Amino acid sequence: MAASLLGRDKRSTAASLKAECSRQDGRGVQLLGELLDSVLSPERAVAEAEVIEWCKSLMAGGESFDDFCKMVRGYDNATLCGLVWTANFVAYRCRTCGISPCMSLCAECFNAGEHTGHDFNMFRSQAGGACDCGDSNVMRESGFCKRHRFATSSNIPSVPNELMMMPEHILPRVILHLIQHLRDGYNEPDSDPATERDLQKTLQQMEPLISLLEDLTKMGGAMRSILTRVLTNHQIYKDLCSGDLCTGEKAYTKKNYEKYLTALKGSGLVSSEERSVTSVLDQMAGASNVTILGATAGTGQMDSSDEEEQDGSQGVGKRKRVKLSNSTKDSSIMDILKHKCFLEELLFWTVKYEFPQKMVTFLLNMLPDQSYKIAFTKTFVQHYAFIMKTLIKSHESDTMSNRIVHISVQLFSNEELARQVTEECQLLEIMVTVLLYMMESCLIKSELQDEENNFHVVVNCGEPLLKNNTYWPLVSDFINILSHQSVAKRFLEDQGLLQMWMNFVSFFQGMNLNKRELNEHVEFESQTYYAAFAAELEACAQPMWGLLTHCKIRETQEYTRTVVRYCLDALQDWFDAINFVDEPAPNQVTFHLPLHRYYAMFLSKAIRCQQLDLDSLLPDQEMLMKMMVHPLQIQASLSEIHSNMWVRNGLQIKGQAMTYVQSHFCNSMIDPDIFLLQICASRLDPDYFVSSVFERFKVVDLLTMASQHQNAALDTEHERSMLEGALTFLVILLSLRIHLGMSDDEILRAEMVAQLCMSDRTHSTLLDLIPENPNPKSGIIPGSYYFETMLSAVADFKAPVFEPGGSMQQGMYTPKADVWNQEFDPIMVILRTVYRRDVQSAMDRYMGFLKQTGKFSGTPWPPYRERAPLNPSYKGLMRILHCKTLHIVLFTLLYKISMDHQNMSEHVLCMVLNLIELGLDNLPEETAEEEEMFGEERCSDSWFHGTNIATNLHHIINYVRVRLPETAPEVTREAPASTSSDTSSFMQNSNTAQVFSLVAERRRKFQEIINRNSGSAIQTAAVRPKTSKWTAPNSTPQFTTTILEIRESMLSLLIKLHHKLSGKQNSYYPFWLEDSESTSRLDPMQQIHGDGITAIERILLKTAARSRQNKCSIEEICRKVAPPVPPKKSNSADKKALDKEERRQKARERQQKLLAEFASRQKSFMETAMDFESPDSDVAMDVGSTEQPDSETVYDCVICGQSGPSTEERPTGLVVLLQASSVLGHRRRSTEPKKLPTSDEEQIYPEDTCGTAHDVRITDLQQYFKDSSCLQSVSIGWEGGVYVQTCGHTLHIDCHKSYMESLRNDQMLQSFSVDKGEFTCPLCRQFANSVLPCHPEKSEEKSIWSPYNSKSLLTLIKEVEEQQEQLGMFPVSICPITNLSKEMESVMKDIRSATQKKYIDYGKTPGSPDNDFLFMYSVARLNLELELVHRGGNLCLGGASATTKRSCLNQLLHVLAMHMRLFRIDSAYNPWTRLTQLTQVTDYGICDDEKPEVPLLYRDVSSLLLILVLTMPQELHKEHFTCIVKVLYNLLYTQAVATLSFRFSEEERAAWKNSGKLKQTMCNSDKSWEVLLSHIICELSKGRLYSASNTGQVSMLGTNIWSPQSIEYSIQQFCLPFLRITSLLQHHLFGDDLPSCQRTEEFGMLASYLGLLLPCLQSNDEFCISACLDWPIAALDLISQWCLEVTTSAESHSEQVTNLLVQDPQWSLPCLLQLPENYNTIFQYYHRKACVHCSKVPKDPALCLVCGTFVCLKGQCCKQQSYCECVLHSQNCGAGTGIFLLINASVIIIIRGQRFCLWGSVYLDTHGEEDRDLRRGKPLYLCSERYKVLEQQWVTHTFDHINKRWGPHYNGL
Repeated sequence: MAASLLGRDKRSTAASLKAECSRQDGRGVQLLGELLDSVLSPERAVAEAEVIEWCKSLMAGGESFDDFCKMVRGYDNATLCGLVWTANFVAYRCRTCGISPCMSLCAECFNAGEHTGHDFNMFRSQAGGACDCGDSNVMRESGFCKRHRFATSSNIPSVPNELMMMPEHILPRVILHLIQHLRDGYNEPDSDPATERDLQKTLQQMEPLISLLEDLTKMGGAMRSILTRVLTNHQIYKDLCSGDLCTGEKAYTKKNYEKYLTALKGSGLVSSEERSVTSVLDQMAGASNVTILGATAGTGQMDSSDEEEQDGSQGVGKRKRVKLSNSTKDSSIMDILKHKCFLEELLFWTVKYEFPQKMVTFLLNMLPDQSYKIAFTKTFVQHYAFIMKTLIKSHESDTMSNRIVHISVQLFSNEELARQVTEECQLLEIMVTVLLYMMESCLIKSELQDEENNFHVVVNCGEPLLKNNTYWPLVSDFINILSHQSVAKRFLEDQGLLQMWMNFVSFFQGMNLNKRELNEHVEFESQTYYAAFAAELEACAQPMWGLLTHCKIRETQEYTRTVVRYCLDALQDWFDAINFVDEPAPNQVTFHLPLHRYYAMFLSKAIRCQQLDLDSLLPDQEMLMKMMVHPLQIQASLSEIHSNMWVRNGLQIKGQAMTYVQSHFCNSMIDPDIFLLQICASRLDPDYFVSSVFERFKVVDLLTMASQHQNAALDTEHERSMLEGALTFLVILLSLRIHLGMSDDEILRAEMVAQLCMSDRTHSTLLDLIPENPNPKSGIIPGSYYFETMLSAVADFKAPVFEPGGSMQQGMYTPKADVWNQEFDPIMVILRTVYRRDVQSAMDRYMGFLKQTGKFSGTPWPPYRERAPLNPSYKGLMRILHCKTLHIVLFTLLYKISMDHQNMSEHVLCMVLNLIELGLDNLPEETAEEEEMFGEERCSDSWFHGTNIATNLHHIINYVRVRLPETAPEVTREAPASTSSDTSSFMQNSNTAQVFSLVAERRRKFQEIINRNSGSAIQTAAVRPKTSKWTAPNSTPQFTTTILEIRESMLSLLIKLHHKLSGKQNSYYPFWLEDSESTSRLDPMQQIHGDGITAIERILLKTAARSRQNKCSIEEICRKVAPPVPPKKSNSADKKALDKEERRQKARERQQKLLAEFASRQKSFMETAMDFESPDSDVAMDVGSTEQPDSETVYDCVICGQSGPSTEERPTGLVVLLQASSVLGHRRRSTEPKKLPTSDEEQIYPEDTCGTAHDVRITDLQQYFKDSSCLQSVSIGWEGGVYVQTCGHTLHIDCHKSYMESLRNDQMLQSFSVDKGEFTCPLCRQFANSVLPCHPEKSEEKSIWSPYNSKSLLTLIKEVEEQQEQLGMFPVSICPITNLSKEMESVMKDIRSATQKKYIDYGKTPGSPDNDFLFMYSVARLNLELELVHRGGNLCLGGASATTKRSCLNQLLHVLAMHMRLFRIDSAYNPWTRLTQLTQVTDYGICDDEKPEVPLLYRDVSSLLLILVLTMPQELHKEHFTCIVKVLYNLLYTQAVATLSFRFSEEERAAWKNSGKLKQTMCNSDKSWEVLLSHIICELSKGRLYSASNTGQVSMLGTNIWSPQSIEYSIQQFCLPFLRITSLLQHHLFGDDLPSCQRTEEFGMLASYLGLLLPCLQSNDEFCISACLDWPIAALDLISQWCLEVTTSAESHSEQVTNLLVQDPQWSLPCLLQLPENYNTIFQYYHRKACVHCSKVPKDPALCLVCGTFVCLKGQCCKQQSYCECVLHSQNCGAGTGIFLLINASVIIIIRGQRFCLWGSVYLDTHGEEDRDLRRGKPLYLCSERYKVLEQQWVTHTFDHINKRWGPHYNGL
């Protein structure tokens, strides 16, 4: 039966089956089943087109499949968009509307929603995603687009049963078919690539089938719910999929099912083989410490049920283990999977096949169905462990990671769903278990501390799992679900989970250990540190931040307590495991202490947000001491690394030090570390802490009063920087308030200020540099309102600057003046600098600010800032400033600096003063009473008797016993002189003058604390023993002990240092002695800015203000030093000022002298060099234009330096760049620039461009007239003409040749090709490619020229004619061949080869002399026209603008003229005679074979001018030039009137014809335009020309009524372009300056400049343009003759007459296309647009900004003869110059010939920044200034000079 059905027509079969099925008897269903058995028989190929067709037809049940789709779509009840996309898709994310940080929208929904003013960005999806529009769990409803905002399922009708009946029967079988083939095609991939290929093949075969399912999902909600039912129904699966299925061949089905079972075997997390391994491992416990599978190396236990297994051999050491197999509450995580429905098995195969894209898309397309979403999420979680196991083994882990996250992010971003699966499917347990399992595969034994007895295991960062970030998907999911409050709560409440998590974190504790290389340089620099930092940030820190966000309020304090407790347990276990006692192992450092950081961050949160009591969370003192060791070790190592002590470990160690403080890591690494140290410092004994610091930094031996010492731990060259490091660390520790009481706002502000002080920043850099809370849900989102308001409070915006030659500037933020004044904090800068040079940069900028504002003129010291108050919990931190150990260190250092001991520096003094000042600003409360109690008499202690810095400052130290080498200078001194009193005092003190040893001090304190902890009798309150009784440990024998007499206090040392710094004795005098009131008056903080002197004065002032005793001491010390009579304070200040002034004056004089010398040198250079950057600058060189008529022009050769004239034998040449240009060809008639099309309706047509118009004209002329005549009637070069420009420097041509030779031999060539003659000017380095010879000036000829002379016009006409007749008389051979003429020929060759052949050959016979002739005068025309464009399109400005001063037109005209004189103009056709005489018009009709000459009225007058001027046989006299211009003006005027007559309507023509006739009798009638107009209308009417034009086109100007004024104006506009070109030509030939004028006076000014108009007439406003006419013979006769030429030839081309006769010489200035304001408009239209040639969407689409053509950049598809499309287009559109906007990068590239460069972007964001490659995806707006600069460079042809970074493109763009 089925077979017979198979043969029938599919549609009718489907219809009849559908009818059968709707009956109740079940026969139809049986029939359908049989048919499906044969259609979907496993023997057939899986997805033959036939099978797919059958499925479609059967589902449609007799309809066509498309109609069926439409019908089903009508019942779509989905309210979500759910569009699924894959990698590289452009999507949007709006943070304002998003609830989840992963929210994303497709472009359609985004553009249809309201997001104006929101914080959104566009991004390229990396892993793929789905549109969340309509999902209120992920985004706010206000952001939904119009389509999904009001979408509800209520108004959709319910689906009729019969419509979906067939799909319900067919789909289970289709999905079964798919699964059977998935089972069939699967083979376990081993290392053999063949099996992988098989998998790919299987997938390819199934693509059509999966596509069919995908199409079904797109039919909407109705179809999706059927699919969901099929996929999730357990019964259907049981019936169809178990092994004993009865349909089809049983053997096949059985085999198929067995394959499935085999595949299932490996799906448990720990397979059976691995389990047996585990038990073996358990027996071998401690022995194998390296890689443990199936067993978690860690410490704490999971549940009481876990067995603790210990090895018998205690020698190897105990290992506690957690067995994975019973670690979680639910063993199902570990077990083999069991599938109950299609969906589960489908996902299983998706995983097995490593997530094929099609399958992923199908599974995701179903998500809008809510019940599917829940089922799928549960299935996903069920397979989670299996997925991760597959990922670890995968070869393509990157692709697979992306696809996993593509799915998981859709599921876990929804809080409700995440909570549900956490509760029902134990998602958290699964994740943590899998993470542990993952990391286990790469554990190694830790070598930290005690290598032999270390039982700790850490991850090995070199393993692929960590190196390739394979754990990323899992961690990212974990962070995602922890961001949901309900899930995080569950995690924090579950103690077993927390303990597992701490175990996991401890795997990272101490990873990537660095050991300092002491002997030779490390052979191989491992780069594993990247992996280590990434792992700590992603796997430890980010989950930590996630948890912290849920511990913000008092109610959650229990969670914090629990975490802290587990942290401490884990830390204790870690210390035990690494066998740590009290000293860290030397020369080792690890930057990874996640347990310490967890502890610190939760403490910070507890105190800051939850008001918990700090002491209740802290461990005992002994534990604190241990916890302090490793973070402190890191701080000391940082200092060592920066002191180059780790240099043998290679660069990577510097990389680690930099990463540790880098903005993305600092708040998860250095900040918690410093906070932990601050806690330790506040709770431990301060003497112990301070001595530990100096010991860790290895500078203990340096802290001696002796001038020499021996340091066992450090080389002398490192001592200074380590001491600076130790002191700086103490200052940071005491100054930093990030976790000690600053609010979020204050922190953000401080971070911002620190970054801005280092250098001005762009907005995006600043965002990147401000440490963000790494958890995306933290609320402080970069770019948020919060960030912006803070930024505007501390910084000013500097808009981008446009230096037309410099690189493109970006918008920058720079600190406000108040910020420098009050907030610049060097301590914060030091903490945040990745490169040490940034600190210096900040100080330099600070110095600049002080100088600029006149606050301080010297070199300032870092300003001291008063700190924010501490949170009361941390008050103990300040005890460090009041401990004897620190005071002894400070005293010693002050003494050493004042005695000039080695290795002291200004920085050391600065930090010492900073610490003293911090102490004075943070005095303990009991200061006053304490001071009164013991006066001077209680001086029994050899060092200090109290701990208060205020009292210890004035305490005098008399003697100190030091141990020092016998070589030291102090040893030779005698004992103090023995006067009785001295001796007695000495004897008295001898027992107290002891050596102070920090090391001993620390050990003693440590012992004391340990004893106290172990509960011995010493009570905490016991008085501290005297610090001086501890002698140094035994020293080496060559040391001797000596007693130094010091007799100084810290105050006296400070005053001494004041004298030393100011370079004068007695420089300090306490001013309050003059005015007792002033101490209270003077605020020390006013003296913030200054150097060391200011700092000391400020400290002394504070000291005096804080205590009376100190005030007296200061006075006493000053009296001892200073003479008894106090000098007036003002004097000393004046003197100081005078001194300074004198020094300054001298410096100024020296500077002036130097500057003058430099200026004179520069001037001589500047006279030859010119500033290319701004076309308007007047610093330019005069290129020997003939302005000095009396002497020869002298040229300087920039190579040999000699000066002299250019001669025939040794010619000089100008350095020139020849380039083909099509700029003029792109001019249009309209003044409005063309808009870039951004929709399918808009188009750009090239018909109206100047280039096209001229091409059409020459083709029309060649069709009807003689070729040689046509080629002299127009100019070419509008497209591809050669533009010649120079930098103005000259060189001897022979010097140039040797220069080129040297370039050729020099292999270090830049981006130009010497073989093509390219070079850079030897003086100004401007790009050039030829040398234009300078014509020797013959001075005697110039004197003849005079502007006006008495010869009549007729005489001059005759003279011109005679000269022309001479033209053909000299045969070429007679011309002497000189070096000059050779060079002129070679430069002509260069000019020809500068452009492509197609732009030269316009004649019918290629290579004809007529062609060359046309090309040569067109070069002159193009250069004149371009100069006119550069002057703004008119000559109103007059003068010799900078372009002319640098112009090489004069020389160019000589070269062209020399070549053009070689051509003979046939006298019979000489236009001159036709212009000036009445000739016999030959009858055009006679010769059929030869076409007629072009009528004069068709010819281009400017071209005629150039032909006549350039073919004059010798130097042209000005009178002859004026004569030519007058004659041509007559012709031009006639053309203007003729053109005008065509614009009239028939009636107007008749009216003007008659009115002109009446005036013919007047005198001067030949100068009246009315007469001429009427005559021309008469003459042209004879040829019935007007009737042709009127039928073709109604008058162009519509219904305008022509008045005499408008006619006058119209003729004037017609003639202006000619007058401008002619005036420029005259200016270059004869060197007359052009006068300037207003726009309205331009015509008159140019006419009189050219001698057409007498000066007396010009002043008359209402002059008539016809006054310029000067007819050589009767005007009307001449005009009749010209009109006759037109009318006689008109019969052959009547339809073209109007086009040829009606000329319009006016073009607007060339400009680029007008771009839309918003870049998104361009991007959305073009980034998915298909290429016109290959119809594919290009990978890199680009747009030509000149003509709007859409091209593929680098596209292989559109290549033609090895030229890629952009290069090809640049040749066709710009003759080698192309300007392209790259759509996907927003940048512009310039192609110039064989080279290209990246120009920059004309679209900037709101902060004035480019967004290259659209990485940030912020909205971009057109920066019109930049676009103008680009346009300017295009029009002026200066790309080569201004852009510096050129490279060859090898035709590959």
